[in-house]
Amino acid sequence: MSMKKAVVILSGGLDSTTCMGIARDQGYDIYPITFDYGQRQKREIENARQVAAYYHTAGRHKVISLGFLKEFGGSALTDESIDVPEAGHMGPVDSDIPITYVPGRNLLFLSIATSYAEVIGAEAIYIGVNALDYSGYPDCRPEFIRKVEEVMALATRVGVEGGPIRIETPLIHWTKAEIIREGNRLEVPYHLTTSCYNGQEKACGVCDSCRLRLKGFEENGSKDPIPYRV
Repeated sequence: MSMKKAVVILSGGLDSTTCMGIARDQGYDIYPITFDYGQRQKREIENARQVAAYYHTAGRHKVISLGFLKEFGGSALTDESIDVPEAGHMGPVDSDIPITYVPGRNLLFLSIATSYAEVIGAEAIYIGVNALDYSGYPDCRPEFIRKVEEVMALATRVGVEGGPIRIETPLIHWTKAEIIREGNRLEVPYHLTTSCYNGQEKACGVCDSCRLRLKGFEENGSKDPIPYRV
């Protein structure tokens, strides 16, 4: 019997890898897709490959180049002339959009993942967006996801024919601690992931992403299995 299919947008980070575990737990045959968008943390692409192999999906794992985003710049993740912040706030989202926001990134990711999903007959796309914690990214909000789903239904053959592709965002209202708790329950391979914005062999331990990740493990009473410089 053929299984239901889902495309998982896999960065190689903690959140997207948790989405892989959730999609698998929910009975989906997983088709991971990773984007090389000129990010300074190139290491995460190799991490994504390792995660895909762990879930026995390496043969169908797509790595798509979006290098033009580096040419545009405008983000600390793609423009090396902009310093990665090391001491951002760790509380709820406020009105500020951080310099680590990559303009249009999730919009592009979801558009390309939609094309892939329609070709392979997938009924869902999983993306690890999160509207809580410190992010403040406009393309991680529930209203953004709803609007993209509406466009997908209008712009795809399957949508017009009455079978629109869904965007699944299981982490969108969870804290990092809640995400890690669920990932631990599902035995998600966090040892194969990276969250650091700087992309070195060892995670820096001081950027916002590292700090939030470490805080989530601490709140769960568990140890982060990846190495840190600090």
